[in-house]
Amino acid sequence: MQVVIQGFGNVGSNAALLMMEHGYKIVGVAEKDGGLYNPNGIDIPPACEYKYRNGTTLGFRGAEATPSEELIVTDCDLLIPAATENVITSRNADRIKARIIVEGANGPPPLSPMKFSPRNASSSCRTFSPTPARHSQLFEWVQDRQGYFWKEAIVNEQLETILRDSFDDVVRYAEAHNVNNRIAAYMLAIDRVAFTIKQRGIYA
Repeated sequence: MQVVIQGFGNVGSNAALLMMEHGYKIVGVAEKDGGLYNPNGIDIPPACEYKYRNGTTLGFRGAEATPSEELIVTDCDLLIPAATENVITSRNADRIKARIIVEGANGPPPLSPMKFSPRNASSSCRTFSPTPARHSQLFEWVQDRQGYFWKEAIVNEQLETILRDSFDDVVRYAEAHNVNNRIAAYMLAIDRVAFTIKQRGIYA
């Protein structure tokens, strides 16, 4: 699968490394000062090292310099907004060709309906918000409370289990209520909060 990642900081670069390890092809990296494109896939470890040494991806020889705004609408399987907010708006949504958008930025696209390109006309572009950082913060809090710290492999295993289960729950909820994944995630969250409040006997 071909992937374009917007942002190459902590979220974007680590997502790129992990996805490359699992066989994904990172064809584009969009940064605020310019982007990189290689249809055969960018070699991510050297790109990360270059960014660390130079503070930018500009000048990296393993890909062609390409305007970031072009990369956002490049034909790909996955688009991952992982840095600057509001990169997907009503001005470019109709040109986005990604089959799936995986939200990694602090400010995800707005909930208002947006029209996507003809490639997505039949099945529509699907969006997901994994939010692994929040679970990582929870794990840190639990370890601090216990005064006992887990190995990295244990944290990664627990994180993967939570994300997989959450993903499956949202997809099932979306199918059951005939809504998109984004709306389903909000509906499911509200249902769970309401159920917990009712169980505790707290009423507004």
